Amino acid sequence: MTTQPPIQVGDTATRTFTVTPEAVRDYAHLTGDHNPLHFDETFVAGTRFQGLIAQGGLATGMLHALVAMDLPGPGTVFLKQAWTFPNPALIGDTLTATGTILTWRPNRAMGTMHFQVTNTRDETVLEGEATVMQVAPTD
Repeated sequence: MTTQPPIQVGDTATRTFTVTPEAVRDYAHLTGDHNPLHFDETFVAGTRFQGLIAQGGLATGMLHALVAMDLPGPGTVFLKQAWTFPNPALIGDTLTATGTILTWRPNRAMGTMHFQVTNTRDETVLEGEATVMQVAPTD
């Protein structure tokens, strides 16, 4: 087993994901979120979005993968989350998620992180902070 370098304030990780109609459909199938904003072009044409949008859970899901797989890494869970969604992610957008360590307590294997997800137009579609903790296997 390889050891990871210690986590430091300022460490950053990124992930990308392209929103496809299939991803929106699969997410709706898994969660039951069949909001017409995601599927009904006639409905959404009468809204401020003017195009089909992705569920916010697709953006937050990127953050779950980033935390669990990249930074802090395997075994990490969210303890608290606070997100805002200032702009939509449209079907066809490539999303870029960035997570940055703001505080880290090595003795507790936990800290806070800042997150931002941007869309193809470099607009923020999600921003916020979360408390995360690495859970080590017990002997």
